[in-house]
Amino acid sequence: MDALLEQVLDANGGLEHLRSLTSLRAKIAYGGPFWEFKGHPDFAGTDVVEASLQRQHFRQHQEATGRTIVFDRDQDTVTVTGRDGKVIDQLEHPRESFAGFDVETPWSLAQIAYFRSYATSHYLLEPYLFTWPGVEAHEIEPWTEAGETWRVLAVTYPTSIDVHSRTQHYYYDDAAHLKRLDYDPEVNGDVPVAHYVLADKKVNGVLVATAREIHLRNEDRTPDLSWTSITVDLSDIDIT
Repeated sequence: MDALLEQVLDANGGLEHLRSLTSLRAKIAYGGPFWEFKGHPDFAGTDVVEASLQRQHFRQHQEATGRTIVFDRDQDTVTVTGRDGKVIDQLEHPRESFAGFDVETPWSLAQIAYFRSYATSHYLLEPYLFTWPGVEAHEIEPWTEAGETWRVLAVTYPTSIDVHSRTQHYYYDDAAHLKRLDYDPEVNGDVPVAHYVLADKKVNGVLVATAREIHLRNEDRTPDLSWTSITVDLSDIDIT
């Protein structure tokens, strides 16, 4: 195992502890103009979520709209139901539905539900996700930003796991806390992103990012901090 990955796992209670966990439940407040830009302004709001910690299965209930979204990677489906329990929109093989899309393309209800589901799911599964079958992780050259030097883990995912892009970079401080991650979302025209963790806390031995901000990334890997596309804030976290 890569030495940096081992340190990161230790900061999260160790691999055996992570393997013993089943689910994470929380309230998540999503903000930023991205949701309106994609045609769904009501996706800026608070969801009650439950994520499996051993597979990609994610359930979210939108408090304002009453909608419930379920993403199941094993079944490769996303389903949106209304307050009355009736199906509003759904997709089988949702990733395939983005073929030919660019950053300007609006999304359907099921597509934006899929985006939020797989994205949040893999945020909550990291760094345990780095140990799953087919995932490759190794340390690359460090990065200096705002007077700090962070160690960087390059992680490449197999197609069996839905993530923003096949290879992503994770930046860690001396205590092995995640500070930033970089990716280029395939479903959104491969636009370069710099994603920051502003705060975290330990819950049942696991470091959970409680405040995130997402920015565009320049060609030289520096962030464009002039615009925050998405914010993600967690509260009422329970891990079992």
